[in-house]
Amino acid sequence: MLNDNPLRTRRDVADAALALMEPLTRCLTPGRARLHIGDGSAHYPEDVAGMEGFSRVLWALVPLLMGGFREAEPYWALWREGLCNGTDPAHPEYWGDIHDYDQRMVEMAVIGVGLCFLPERFWGELNARQRENLFRWLNQINLYDMPRNNWRYFRILVNLGFRRVGRPVDEARLTEDLDMMASHYTADGWYFDYETKRDYYSIWGFQYYNLLYLAAAGEADPARGERIREHARLIAPRFAAWFDREGRALPYGRSLTYRFGQGAFFSAMAFAGVEMDGLGWGDMKGLWLRNLRSWLRLPILDRDGVLTVGYGYPNLCMAEGYNAPGSPYWGFKTFIALALPEDHPFWQAEETLYTPPARLLDPQVRLLITRDADNRQALAYTAGNHGWEHMHEDEKYEKFVYSTQLTFSVCKEATTLEKGAFDSMLAVKRQGRDLWRGRSGCDRFELTESEVRFTWQPMEGVSIDTCLIPFGAWHLRIHRIRTGLPIDVAEGAFALRRDWPGARPCDRVATACAASADRAEAHGAFGSSAIVSLQGYTAARVVYPEPNTNLMWPRTVLPMLTASLPAGEHLLCCAVFTDAGDAQAGAVPEEALSMAYRTRK
Repeated sequence: MLNDNPLRTRRDVADAALALMEPLTRCLTPGRARLHIGDGSAHYPEDVAGMEGFSRVLWALVPLLMGGFREAEPYWALWREGLCNGTDPAHPEYWGDIHDYDQRMVEMAVIGVGLCFLPERFWGELNARQRENLFRWLNQINLYDMPRNNWRYFRILVNLGFRRVGRPVDEARLTEDLDMMASHYTADGWYFDYETKRDYYSIWGFQYYNLLYLAAAGEADPARGERIREHARLIAPRFAAWFDREGRALPYGRSLTYRFGQGAFFSAMAFAGVEMDGLGWGDMKGLWLRNLRSWLRLPILDRDGVLTVGYGYPNLCMAEGYNAPGSPYWGFKTFIALALPEDHPFWQAEETLYTPPARLLDPQVRLLITRDADNRQALAYTAGNHGWEHMHEDEKYEKFVYSTQLTFSVCKEATTLEKGAFDSMLAVKRQGRDLWRGRSGCDRFELTESEVRFTWQPMEGVSIDTCLIPFGAWHLRIHRIRTGLPIDVAEGAFALRRDWPGARPCDRVATACAASADRAEAHGAFGSSAIVSLQGYTAARVVYPEPNTNLMWPRTVLPMLTASLPAGEHLLCCAVFTDAGDAQAGAVPEEALSMAYRTRK
């Protein structure tokens, strides 16, 4: 059903949500309080992971029920039973008492949403004992410590739910949490958990929950509500620049396994009734639907129709330690617009193709975003963002450039270029047996509308000043390297889908690769990637990275330049080409060569 669904109307989107939910009924435990989706694991126990999977389905089920879709009723009967059993201390499938910083706090949020917007179902259909059990279990979130970050919204939503059904609320704590979340605001609509981590969590963890708060309590809190509206209006055109015309969004930062959660903000804008000049209902509807379509065309489901951990395909290599088998269902937050009636302007609007500016500097999120004339691909040049807690954060935050079309790769092992899959970065190692290292933090950085500059140290005794200059389908990379020891360097272009020798007939993709002394390139049905030495490199080659390193394609090719440098000061300069269509690199444009010459001087 998903493959045949055009995803254009409210009915289409509801059918997609129901089709994604249907296989999960076979994953429910006997008491309906958990989902057993698979045998992978996260850093929290299996029983908590099972509860997580159960709760995240509610992000789709709540709006389906609010929207009056009768097909959702059998699912609600199952999930209502699980809700009652999971919060009953006497039941074998009780979700358990929580503790400080507990993952179950995350999963309480959607139950609070159910209490806010569907009190007649989440509260009215429970008997007195079940209500008391539900309140007691949820109220634990008010008794334990939690991070001073977007997690506070989970407690906000629970307390809003309590207020809606007439249960006691610690109003002082609710105000404290709301004020703390407001303190994370910087400018231009952006909020951030951490100074160095600027990513989708501003959208998923601040803007989205702000919009839910606006819908639930905006009339009673008009000053805060107006700030929420204004911040959503400010960020909407900036965030729209993260998407290309096919609906693909920038693969950037952590938690990418939430996939079509990327478009949830536009759905929540509609749900909260936030309209704006320059980005109307048809624009938001198009951004949202195209993103959803782009995902449901990919092999992201297993044979039973269950979402997998990964990005463009099932891939545990790129996952974080908090990605349990049910974690991808957090993407169900994108279905909140289904709560709106058919006659809402969002559903009545004709889907339109919004095209962001050809170049956008967004200093708050530290991205310089460009796109080609046809908006087939958006590219983000970045510096100054850095992660440290989770897997592959150097790759997820510190590649030189991120592409909506060609995504990026993660490192399996930094012992070889094949295992490291160092696309869109400069990798450095000591000569001899050593590990390759890429950028992992900047000493200084500066982003302008024309270039991105930063200073970084891949290892002790090596300092690099890098300049990235977008130039149409090309961009220039210039590195001034000061090293106190002999080093090897390898500069990667973008990885591209490939075909193994002796591939099966069903593997119809063929990628042509070539390398000469100063140039390496690849061209195929999914685009082109090339890298050309302008100064300092000594060889060019096409690397065949380890399978399952790239987020979008299991098997890739990677054009690279390499050099061996003695101790001293060196200048490296190259031109990198990427195209989302059928254009091939050709020669480096004269204007780019002139720019490279001027910049090197």
